[in-house]
Amino acid sequence: MYFLGIDIGSSSSKCVIIDENKNIVGRAVKNIGTGTNGPSVVIGEALAKAGITEEQIDFTVATGYGRANHTQADKQITEISCHGKGVAHLVPGARTIIDIGGQDAKVIKLSETGNVDNFVMNEKCAAGTGRFLEVMARILNCELSELSELAKKSTEEVEISNTCTVFAESEVISQLAQGTKREDVAMGANHSITSRVAGLARRIGITPIVVMTGGVAINDSVVHSMEEQIGYDITVAPDPQACGALGAALFALESFNKKNN
Repeated sequence: MYFLGIDIGSSSSKCVIIDENKNIVGRAVKNIGTGTNGPSVVIGEALAKAGITEEQIDFTVATGYGRANHTQADKQITEISCHGKGVAHLVPGARTIIDIGGQDAKVIKLSETGNVDNFVMNEKCAAGTGRFLEVMARILNCELSELSELAKKSTEEVEISNTCTVFAESEVISQLAQGTKREDVAMGANHSITSRVAGLARRIGITPIVVMTGGVAINDSVVHSMEEQIGYDITVAPDPQACGALGAALFALESFNKKNN
């Protein structure tokens, strides 16, 4: 038996397929989200990796910003619940989840049993999201994937004071024109994003084990900056972009079992 979870975000699509023993048999991630062919692409890739057809899927759960648009799903569940489920499975004992995606950031508090206790989100401003780093990478004329290595070369901390991405962009351009080093700006961008998200975390309280998910978790200099901001070690979840999709797949398995028992 096979169970599919799909996480349809505003800027990316993620799919995970598991078997009845919770083993991951297929997964795919694409940086194209709701309103595009991203969902069908990741489902197709995950099915191919699993070596099965869509007809062999026993239950599907959709999550994320675009979950309501995925009419093929048997059930829709919020991304908060799915992120909690996925992380609790991957990192037993996790109590705080920091998720920084392309368009939003959220901090989720888990109970001792791995259930969602509380959460807080920033979805109205790009300053605390991956979108902010995308803008900084463009200004610094580097790939997003290169931003972490660039920041590691920093020798002087540069403050980016504007809390709005649009104004921060102008501020950074001015700093570069005045001779500020690219690597120092890169580190300043990391500190800017982590200080905002750390503020979210402090609002609901931080309890270790702290786990970081989302595409930004791949940037290890951001992870290190976040550790400095919150005062705790951070565990980066395995396959951090797909945690929500994994949680959805686990819910699909549970839903199927409840329906048939």
